[in-house]
Amino acid sequence: MPEYTIAALVATAVVVVLELKVFRTGVFRSRAYWITLGICLFFMILVNGWLTKLSAPIVLYNADMKTPWRVPFDIPVEDYFFGFPLLTLALILWIRQGRDDPDEQAVTARAEGRAEVTSTRVDAAGRT
Repeated sequence: MPEYTIAALVATAVVVVLELKVFRTGVFRSRAYWITLGICLFFMILVNGWLTKLSAPIVLYNADMKTPWRVPFDIPVEDYFFGFPLLTLALILWIRQGRDDPDEQAVTARAEGRAEVTSTRVDAAGRT
């Protein structure tokens, strides 16, 4: 199997495993995530289709490094497998970073209709 294809599939698998086993943000269960993915996919198809069209390509790929499969507008299928982990990992890390902030947890809880998370901040002198 071509190297670019293998790297794309490995990147996709690694991000899925990281989400399911390490980060556990629940992003795959989020409606907002799938809407975000759809919006990004729409624009990726427009831009990537223009950049990789076989009639006048701007970006060229080594044919020995990838499969010949292109869907739609001559976009190499591997580009989708690289786009998914890049976008997904960025969102997972964004969500994960926000969970460390009690104020962000409260905003998320209110947005999801859950009970608000309470936090007590203590300054350097030990005052709340």
